[in-house]
Amino acid sequence: MNTIDSPLFGISQRIPPSNQQAEQALLGALLANNKAYERVSEFLAAEHFVDPINGRIYQAISRRVEAGQLADAVTLKAEFEHTGVLDEVGGTAYLTQLLTAMVGIINAGDYGRAVLDTWLRRQLIDIGENVVNNAFGADAELDAPQQIEAAEQSLFDLAADGGTSGGFITFERALTDAILGAERAFRRAGSVSGLTSGLRDLDSKMGGMHPSDLLILAGRPGMGKTALATKIAFGAAKALQAEARLNDPNGVAKKTVAIFSLEMSAEQLATRLLSEEARISGDRIRRGDIGQKDFDKFVQVSREIASLPIQIDDTPAITMSALRTRCRRLKRTKGLALVIIDYLQLMRPAAGTKPENRVLEISMITQGLKALAKELAVPVMALSQLSRQVENREDKRPQLSDLRESGSIEQDADAVMFVYRDEYYLEQKMPKEVAFDGGAEKFHASMDEWQKKMTSAHNRADLIIAKQRHGPTGSIPLLFEAEFTRFGDLDLAHSEYVE
Repeated sequence: MNTIDSPLFGISQRIPPSNQQAEQALLGALLANNKAYERVSEFLAAEHFVDPINGRIYQAISRRVEAGQLADAVTLKAEFEHTGVLDEVGGTAYLTQLLTAMVGIINAGDYGRAVLDTWLRRQLIDIGENVVNNAFGADAELDAPQQIEAAEQSLFDLAADGGTSGGFITFERALTDAILGAERAFRRAGSVSGLTSGLRDLDSKMGGMHPSDLLILAGRPGMGKTALATKIAFGAAKALQAEARLNDPNGVAKKTVAIFSLEMSAEQLATRLLSEEARISGDRIRRGDIGQKDFDKFVQVSREIASLPIQIDDTPAITMSALRTRCRRLKRTKGLALVIIDYLQLMRPAAGTKPENRVLEISMITQGLKALAKELAVPVMALSQLSRQVENREDKRPQLSDLRESGSIEQDADAVMFVYRDEYYLEQKMPKEVAFDGGAEKFHASMDEWQKKMTSAHNRADLIIAKQRHGPTGSIPLLFEAEFTRFGDLDLAHSEYVE
């Protein structure tokens, strides 16, 4: 295609969309009745006006109304005269013209939306021109994937909040948000202000999972990190679905849970979820060692949970930039409530970055995950491996220093949790008669002691909260059914767990 014939040629020669008539009609309505400001104050800002004079007048109206003062042609004329800018905003004649441009106060909301719509269109044109220019090589440092990421970031900002993200937030606004959070905790059962994990004692200790928090769930292989993460994802998804169906039995959740499974395939993860819910051994499912009754239950449970708002991405070794892009897209299209990454050490930093060592690489990833949690205002839970030094200690309970590349992970995380199962290590310490060199009495005594410890540790796990920026630390006992790799609440007083 010839450059001259290209539909992209001459974009800048077109007149950008604007609606000055709507701008003037809106300002006239606001000057005639300040109550009309309530119809547009939530979404309209001075920079949305194509005419800077109109934007300046809107800003003055906004300032006076929010200060509880009258904003009409007379008071604005006096204010502009006092500040010496009356001529710059068109003088008394223009303020009078605005009043005559008013069509009706009741239409103020429609005028405001028309002004915002043309502003959004102008922003889309700017983004489109940047995309075209970068693709032609205007910014040689950006390769194609980075250009896509930059374009998606711009579109996400525009779609999420009209492109007005960033900047200062007044202390009053921050206090209002804090009160709303406290009110949610007050009204919800169990004093949970954040997103529920599906585990009673964990929610009680943390108040649920909160927006902008980076949560680290760590443990040695075999402890059940993935099983616990899927339990939490499942609990959160159930809560989102229940909330959607509170008033409508067929309601669809407005937000979803995203699981990035770098180690297991989506099919393996789904099989694990089914195993937990149907209480059929995942190993038996894989080997086909199940009867008709078990299979029927398997199918029934799959139908029951199929509608849960869970999205699984099983891309191996996903980069930080790709994960960020997919989360932004998911939030824009389906809504996003929680992000889970299994697991941290299998991720790669953003494309184009070349960290000097592994510690720096992990640091870049954790900083990226924390930034993602803040940007999207969702909790992000990342699973992490522990170093082998745990195995060299007599006491196997993990500590913060056991985190691989621990400095950056511990620093960036809002909460660090460890999964620990004493039963796992006790199984490896089963007494062997040969070790007692014929001392049968000592062997049996040792065996009795071991069996007592095994009975105490059987089907039990501990979730150790080693760091919590906004709350207490401590250990939470959980039930763990190894056959189904299933976690649940543990009622120590009655020796039974709670669903």
